[in-house]
Amino acid sequence: MTDAGKRSAGTAAEVRAALASVADPVRAAGAARYFQTEPGQYAEGDVFIGVTVPQTRAIVKLFIALPLTETELLLADPVHEHRLAGLLILVAQFTRASAPRTRDEPERRALVEFYSAQLRAGRVNNWDLVDSSAPGLLGEYLFDRPRGLLYELAASDILWQRRVAVIATQAFIRRGDASTTLDLAARLLADPAPLMHKAVGWMLREVGARVDRALLLGFLDEHAGRMPRTMLSYATEHLASEVRAHYRGLPRCPVA
Repeated sequence: MTDAGKRSAGTAAEVRAALASVADPVRAAGAARYFQTEPGQYAEGDVFIGVTVPQTRAIVKLFIALPLTETELLLADPVHEHRLAGLLILVAQFTRASAPRTRDEPERRALVEFYSAQLRAGRVNNWDLVDSSAPGLLGEYLFDRPRGLLYELAASDILWQRRVAVIATQAFIRRGDASTTLDLAARLLADPAPLMHKAVGWMLREVGARVDRALLLGFLDEHAGRMPRTMLSYATEHLASEVRAHYRGLPRCPVA
């Protein structure tokens, strides 16, 4: 690539500078509280500079051609918004490589392998980072492929890997396939993390709303008594009040 080509693709330093230009210390303090960054909380030590998601997305549009070597620098950065920008760039690149008329399978595979490596390196490590990247990258890629990787991630001791496994299935749900979501949800009933209760409940709700309400009700008939309260609440919140009351009033049973 020529020097001009490298300049047009941008650098991690330029992305950081663009984000810094719209950063707000007051907003950063609020974000740190919202994302629970204090000792012992789920995002302990995460660092915010106070850039909104719309601002980040606008900046990302200027760096769609960022090389993976530069994106990796963003993902290795302690600043949350830098990692988010890197992930949004990856999603944009994957979407571009997936365009029907110019589909680039080697590029798609390379981006997913890179994303998976970053996940395992602990760099996709907050719920919004997972939610903004897992469906558009891993989910879209695995829709018509074997999904064993999701089951491997769902069995991980690392919260963010488990969340990626579940949230990635949103891409399947959007295409009318609830099978993996329901299977993973049943396996994760005993997950100890509240963020997983929310994630699983959310995806179950999406199954009922986007695929087939009967599939959700069937899952609830079998598992509602063993679902954590938050998971059950998320899964049923779009149902009629009397239906919600029925499932939420079932006797509680221990997860086997």
